Amino acid sequence: MVLNNVIGLAKGAKAFKVPTILTTVLEERGGYLVKGLQDVFPEQKPIDRTFINTWEDSRVVDAVKKTDRKKLIIAALWTEICLAMPAIQAAGEGFEVYVVTDASGGVSAEAHDMAIRRMQLAGVTPITWMAVISEWQRDWAREASVDALASVVGDHGGGSSVAYAWEMQLLAGRSGKGL
Repeated sequence: MVLNNVIGLAKGAKAFKVPTILTTVLEERGGYLVKGLQDVFPEQKPIDRTFINTWEDSRVVDAVKKTDRKKLIIAALWTEICLAMPAIQAAGEGFEVYVVTDASGGVSAEAHDMAIRRMQLAGVTPITWMAVISEWQRDWAREASVDALASVVGDHGGGSSVAYAWEMQLLAGRSGKGL
């Protein structure tokens, strides 16, 4: 489920042209990026880091600062480590940080939950991947991005894709467009 959700989030980011930074950990030792995620951004070479806390790698921070954005949306393999550490540090440095809880996973349900609580105490906002892409869309009248959103939700939305298909049918009836 985490892989499905992180790939859905990545496809949404690409569809809405959201700057995305990928990282790996010690790639030469097998710390490769998941193929499905790399396939969304085939042109991007992930930053290969050694730091456990991504925010301690100046290349990552510099890449974030080059986007000239103050809102960060972060997902990571281990909630209690790879997500919590950079999220808390970035929030402490003035960034508005959102962590995508269902596109990240802990070593246990308790570890995941405790990390989310810890981040909330530091001012970080938890959110789900479907909420993120829905906020990017914001309005069904923004028809230029509806097809891309429909594709992402159809491929990765699980049970929500059934409800979404129904909504799209209603919108298609008005605009003459179909799925």
